[in-house]
Amino acid sequence: MMGAMSDPVDTSVVDFHFDVLCPWAYQTSRWIRDVRSQNGLEINWRFFSLEEINRFEGKKHPWERPWSYGWSLMRIGAVLRRQSMDQLDAWYERSGRALHEEGLRVHEPDVARELLGEIGLDPATVDEALEDASTHDEVKVEHDRVVAAGGFGVPTLFFGDQSLFGPVLIDPPFGDEALRLWDAVTAWLEFPHLYEIQRPKSRHDEQVIAEVFRPYIEARDWVSINRGEVITFDRS
Repeated sequence: MMGAMSDPVDTSVVDFHFDVLCPWAYQTSRWIRDVRSQNGLEINWRFFSLEEINRFEGKKHPWERPWSYGWSLMRIGAVLRRQSMDQLDAWYERSGRALHEEGLRVHEPDVARELLGEIGLDPATVDEALEDASTHDEVKVEHDRVVAAGGFGVPTLFFGDQSLFGPVLIDPPFGDEALRLWDAVTAWLEFPHLYEIQRPKSRHDEQVIAEVFRPYIEARDWVSINRGEVITFDRS
């Protein structure tokens, strides 16, 4: 029956698909880490490539380049995750904060090496990832999972077979408010035919978003705002 509620879904574990370069995913990751600190949520960090989903015909796929911004960063993440999810977690947190709050050019190999060293991980992981072709496969499988589910961007959350895009945040809540939002998000899982609720962005909202994203905008070498706007990458 259309509109019927679904069977209960396990919300103690979530697969969080991200691209290090996405400012929206980074803000949502801040919120979901706070949720985890309060309710013991298990977060499995997974990959998704904005470079690939927004590739124009005639441009190279990211796996066809020796170094490809977000894709190569996720290859580094794949190597770290083979050691432990905690290593990937720490690396994403540091790299995301470096780009989206500090304006560091994390998509440059030397900066990626420095950030690994800062959190006590081996800077040579960058070279290991680039030399291991299987890291391409690992990123692509997880990217394709989102696409196969009808996804188009990040953050995308998977709870078993159900997936949700969002929440899309610029000022993530913490503490009790973080848990209230978690309850609101996971309530969607009860309604498998609830597809979208969206708050239109006013001119003021756009100005606030631009200010929050200023470090990212000034550090990037491409034009990209996730979903609903033209996204281009300057690399051929």
